[in-house]
Amino acid sequence: MLSEKQSRLLSDEEKIEQSIFKKYRKTIWTPFMTAIKNYDLIKDGDRIAVCISGGKDSMLLARLFKSLERFTKVPFEVVYLSMDPGYTSANRKKIEENAEKLGIPVTFFETNIFDVAYKTDSSPCYLCAKMRRGHLYAKAQELGCNKIALGHHFSDVIETTVMAMFYGAQLQGMIPKLHSRNFPGMELIRPLYCIHEDDIISWAKHNGLEFLRCACRFTEENSLSENGESGSKRLETKELIRKLKKTNPDIEKSIFNSIHSVWIDTFPGYKKDGEEHSFLEKYDK
Repeated sequence: MLSEKQSRLLSDEEKIEQSIFKKYRKTIWTPFMTAIKNYDLIKDGDRIAVCISGGKDSMLLARLFKSLERFTKVPFEVVYLSMDPGYTSANRKKIEENAEKLGIPVTFFETNIFDVAYKTDSSPCYLCAKMRRGHLYAKAQELGCNKIALGHHFSDVIETTVMAMFYGAQLQGMIPKLHSRNFPGMELIRPLYCIHEDDIISWAKHNGLEFLRCACRFTEENSLSENGESGSKRLETKELIRKLKKTNPDIEKSIFNSIHSVWIDTFPGYKKDGEEHSFLEKYDK
């Protein structure tokens, strides 16, 4: 146990890393390693682009990879990649300052995604996300990477599953890794898959860290509806799950486990490899 004097002598980076291995070992480091091992996310010889948006999730992801580089016996390489889609100078500076505090050597590249998405009349957030993904894949591939790592966490998995059912009329999950359709040989991995968002928020607050939220003009201008409440379906879903947890504290765990144990035989219809199937196909066989 470090004395108070020794603790004061630690750098910001050392204090932040220490918090991950001590105070947040059970809720952050262990689930991070669990996802990597259970879903086989990292292999010998991988060159991974850890994608940094500037938010709490991607910044934690980068810090975890920085620590993993030091302690793992698996030979792999990491590039810490941050795309500037048109940030204000203040937001760009915030990312740079946080990266320095966390000890992350970031490689930046610029695009005009915010300008393009802002001018569209239909689904600007969808367009922005799609363009971001494409640019990240392309840049990572250019840098010799075979994988990109994104900061989707446990809570994203739960919310996406619920949203797909309530608003998309389908049962759809979010898998820990997937092959890119448009960039052959590239793969997307989600190492925060088992980490709860509340624990990420707690870690950031404990270390006095302030990160960017979505910093695009569209979000800033449309974050509130006329009655002063957010119109986001994801925020509605967050609130719903929060309410359900009051009477069933294990509801998130149940949803998470359910997408790992799907009984296809009980569904009247399902999709596989993009093709629709009916239970009638095998009913009389």
